[in-house]
Amino acid sequence: MSKNIFMTGGAGFIGSHTAQALAARGDRVTIVDAFDFGYDAKHKENNAALLEKYPNVQMVRGDIRDSALLHRLFSNEKPDVVVHLAARAGVRPSLEDPVSYSDINITGTIRLLEIIQKHDVPHLVFASSSSIYGARKQGPFRESDVVDIPASAYAATKKAGELFCANWNYLYGLHATCLRFFTVYGPRQRPEMAISLFTDRIRKGIPITMFGDGSSLRDYTFVQDIVQGVLRAIDHPIGYEVLNLGNGSPVRLDTLIHTIADVVGKEAIIQKLPDQPGDVPMTFADIQKAKSQIGYNPKTTLKEGITQFYHWLSEYDPV
Repeated sequence: MSKNIFMTGGAGFIGSHTAQALAARGDRVTIVDAFDFGYDAKHKENNAALLEKYPNVQMVRGDIRDSALLHRLFSNEKPDVVVHLAARAGVRPSLEDPVSYSDINITGTIRLLEIIQKHDVPHLVFASSSSIYGARKQGPFRESDVVDIPASAYAATKKAGELFCANWNYLYGLHATCLRFFTVYGPRQRPEMAISLFTDRIRKGIPITMFGDGSSLRDYTFVQDIVQGVLRAIDHPIGYEVLNLGNGSPVRLDTLIHTIADVVGKEAIIQKLPDQPGDVPMTFADIQKAKSQIGYNPKTTLKEGITQFYHWLSEYDPV
């Protein structure tokens, strides 16, 4: 049975892929996206153009802090599920502008939760982040771990979002599934992210910057595996739960660079710099809970994912 989905941030990287998957299976999707912050708006414009071919997708340009807009859309569309992906993203920029991150990521989430409650929407899927786990050197990271010391303002805003979801579940019985995404990559990813930057520069013969000695670990997760997890969370309301969506196999930074170089077919020119403030030494998802609760099952290897990304980049931005 098709669903009526209200999605924030649907013109972004993960959002546009998720909206496509929902539309393809017959759901109606109403998107609110502000088309600002973080990177050149042309990337979101391109994503929006891809979604225009779906008659069951409606794109609305607006801000999640605009309660009047949200109220009007909820009154008209009467969503069954809200998928909240909109946020100001990025760890390092959040250290320079924590007020903006707090306003968009926390205040915006609360405004959305207020509208959800007023319109009796039973289910929310909230995009959280692996950055919540902070700077730790032991893994895997489990949802039951204590996460009281975030390493960035961005991480703190995502933890606050989870807490407000828990509060709305307690007060109003909202099904709220908080998904902690682990280093998502793939076609359409934000251009300032490592895999995008490295791939683009290696193919052009431009030196890349490697912060640290290359030993840092990231649990790189292909976007279609994340989309599969989001759709399963939409289809399985389970009260208030926090679930890791990762690949479960962390990769060293130097291994990532060598894998990209192998796919591109060119040697990487590496410039080494010290670790950056806010960066963490490791992310490593324990995904057993997501597997058991919603049937999450990532399948894409790093080389397969990098290859798909490289093919997309070569078409999207030919050298």
